[in-house]
Amino acid sequence: MDALHTAGIRFAEALQSGPPWLEKFWISVTSLADPKSVFTICFPLAYFLNRKVGLSVLWIGLLSEWLNVVLKWFLFGERPFWWVHESGLASKEQVTLRQFPVSCETGPGSPSGHCMITGAALWPLVTSLTALASRYSRSPVVKLLPFSAYLLLQLAVGLSRVFILAHFPHQVIGGILAGAALGWRLESHPLTAHTPRFFVATSLVLLLSSLALHSLIRTAGIDIDW
Repeated sequence: MDALHTAGIRFAEALQSGPPWLEKFWISVTSLADPKSVFTICFPLAYFLNRKVGLSVLWIGLLSEWLNVVLKWFLFGERPFWWVHESGLASKEQVTLRQFPVSCETGPGSPSGHCMITGAALWPLVTSLTALASRYSRSPVVKLLPFSAYLLLQLAVGLSRVFILAHFPHQVIGGILAGAALGWRLESHPLTAHTPRFFVATSLVLLLSSLALHSLIRTAGIDIDW
């Protein structure tokens, strides 16, 4: 893992050595793609366009948020900003990295929540826009636009997380793949088939199970907030 982490640090160095104007771009991307935006921006917009799609964005965003936390409890994952000093790399080799106001994120880092939650929640919106494009246009370019935008957004979010030293590249890749897989799997289950009681019960199960799992991990002597 040390070799993988070191490679990630070198990649972050290469990103940070880019043109000065890119700094503001990466920081803007990582701020706009915060998981909270799924609930404050993406859900209202999707709901305005289509009620069913909006509810899917909200529900998948909730489930992916919960799953991301649970995965981090089991996978842990170092944060580049802290690892470069804790590993001793900064004292052994020359490391040229810059810190930003959003760099000092704490807690486990694998997989990237920004990539996973955003990728999963936007999946139903992307598939809906793709179906809409296919209905009104026969052009393959137009049909591929929604997914192309989705991929470019995920790439930009991932690079921004590496740029600010919040995640290593492999954590970003894991988040992107997990988000796409989760979005694809959940999007195939229509929410209209469920009653409000189902959503209330599921939410309570998620809450209680996470609290119970957290207690079990702490009882086992594992410090998940190391």
